[in-house]
Amino acid sequence: MLVAHFARTVGLAGYGLVVSPMFEELGVFERLGEATDVVGKEMYDFHDKGDRHLALRPEGTASIVRAYVQHRPPLPFKAWYAAPNFRYERAQAGRYRQHHQLGVEVLGPTDADLDVEVVALAASVVAGLGLTRVEMLLNSLGDGACRPAYVAALAAFLAERQDQLCDQHQRLPLGNPLRVLDCKRDSCRSATDDAPRSLDHLCEPCRDHFARVGDGLTALGVSFTIDTRLVRGLDYYTRTTFELAATALESAQNAVGGGGRYDGLAEAMGGPPTPGIGFGLGVERLLLACDAEEVLAAPKGSVDVFVVDTTGGGEALRLTDELRRAGIGADRAFDARSMKAQFKAADRSGARLALVVGERELAEGTVAVRDLIDGDQEPVGRDDVLADVRKRL
Repeated sequence: MLVAHFARTVGLAGYGLVVSPMFEELGVFERLGEATDVVGKEMYDFHDKGDRHLALRPEGTASIVRAYVQHRPPLPFKAWYAAPNFRYERAQAGRYRQHHQLGVEVLGPTDADLDVEVVALAASVVAGLGLTRVEMLLNSLGDGACRPAYVAALAAFLAERQDQLCDQHQRLPLGNPLRVLDCKRDSCRSATDDAPRSLDHLCEPCRDHFARVGDGLTALGVSFTIDTRLVRGLDYYTRTTFELAATALESAQNAVGGGGRYDGLAEAMGGPPTPGIGFGLGVERLLLACDAEEVLAAPKGSVDVFVVDTTGGGEALRLTDELRRAGIGADRAFDARSMKAQFKAADRSGARLALVVGERELAEGTVAVRDLIDGDQEPVGRDDVLADVRKRL
């Protein structure tokens, strides 16, 4: 249900499904940034029989960008995916070593209106599930023109306060000071309360871009909060970054998804300079948020009709095949179970109707059609079963 809702929502905006491999050559993911935990600590990597160094996919974007670089589809290239990812890390609430992600990626335009589309799509997917306690956080990290000066200012600020940081960031060199802003430990958060903000260091084009993103989201009625700590966990982000935080989750790990712009990633993979933007939603954590808000109903039964056959199973075989060919969901029991056991299975299936074939029905050339909601039952000629079922459904 969740995947179908996601596919329908993004499909209306022109995104097509791309199925990427579960593992790639290690270099594909190293482009994410060697200073990130994803690359440095969390990837499952191995050598295959040909001594190629491979890695299990830790996130969805790199594989989609690699596919674009390799196959060069027409731009804009709009893709969505549903895929398992793998990270060697301590399991968190809704985030396991194998977790699943739904996402979209767009390559081609630099237009801020595309940023608006992508952020609004993420908000639309979440809202369409009935979730109301999800906050959209928004920031800009600048680009190659203004970001280096900001990173240098942040590094100088942190160098003076390194003894106030958490144990991990005191031990590590500040090769990527943005990681400290992303740290959730109280010591790091306290030490960076008055840290330089990326928004204060944006060049004019980046300021204009971010203003247009904000104006566009406001015009579409998408609420957001500017969070200057928001840097996400990967090095490829430029300009727009965003995150969806489910406040209904009590855990500190309450992000159900996020994303941003990555204008240099295709070039880093050997392709032509091709801007990109996308987002990913964590399936397990999104479902936890749905449970917390009690918004996602249990799925309805997967079939419309259940065939109960106590004559050996031959009629069940033929009836289910006939119904399925006609586009009607149908199931049956196996192993010559009793009629009572078969009706229990019919109730569990969620089917609206049961088609009952006993020795009498078999001899008379009829089928008893029972409404599993009100219990009414009447015989129908064998040749008229399909028309009768269609009428009742």
